[in-house]
Amino acid sequence: MIVYRTKNDLTRHLDTLRKSGKSIGLVPTMGALHRGHASLVKIAKDQNDAIVVSIFVNPSQFNDPADLEAYPRTLDLDLEMLQGLKADLVFVPSVQEMYPDEVIRTFDLGNLERTMEGAQRKGHFQGVAQIVSRLFETVAPHRAYFGQKDFQQLVVVRRLVEILGLDLEIVACPIIRDEDGLAMSSRNVRLSREERKAAPFVHITLQLAREKRGSMSPAEVKMWVELRFKEQPIMKLEYFEIVEDKELMPVTNWGEQVNKVGCVAVQLGKIRLIDNLIFD
Repeated sequence: MIVYRTKNDLTRHLDTLRKSGKSIGLVPTMGALHRGHASLVKIAKDQNDAIVVSIFVNPSQFNDPADLEAYPRTLDLDLEMLQGLKADLVFVPSVQEMYPDEVIRTFDLGNLERTMEGAQRKGHFQGVAQIVSRLFETVAPHRAYFGQKDFQQLVVVRRLVEILGLDLEIVACPIIRDEDGLAMSSRNVRLSREERKAAPFVHITLQLAREKRGSMSPAEVKMWVELRFKEQPIMKLEYFEIVEDKELMPVTNWGEQVNKVGCVAVQLGKIRLIDNLIFD
């Protein structure tokens, strides 16, 4: 495993691989790696001749400076995990390396940045698009790997590939959960013992909501979920939406010929939990 900290050094290595006909996979991360990230690395390893795992806490996607400051940083442990997973290349750039000037592009993401996470976190997806576009330009991968837990981000990245006109496959990887159903997230380590005990309620509610398709309309399911969270004083529901998977527009009828996804965000103490479940 080789660790690079500059784009020039990384691209020189990748150019050599590319000239020899090797396929390249990219796994973008913000570090604080867990089993969810490990699953992405394993899938990427299976599908490519060489992979790049990036570790970069991207400041442009944080709309809350306190959240950026509190984000866990565990580089030594991350590198140890990646060594065990036999990652080929690890890219650990500085902020100055990724943002050397003040030139900031904007991308027309349409409804994708106005709903759900976009509505709650103004500018977040423009920040995601900034760093992902720069990683794509640096690595020029054949495939890039993203977890389905951040479902809206996955849809945004696919839109970004269309905007940039890239010949790049975006591979969606399944959500990895703890035994009690909680979707794995780097932020979970910041939950208190009481909060961690309560957290599986989110996934349980999604599962129960999906089961109510036969007896309730989408609007009624949404009302049922909202009422259910009101009975949980330790949690605050930010949103629950049932949306289609292209433009993230609300589903109003189960008969609509679209892929339906239930998406939820909850404030639990100082931590936001997001999760989703395919409703088809």
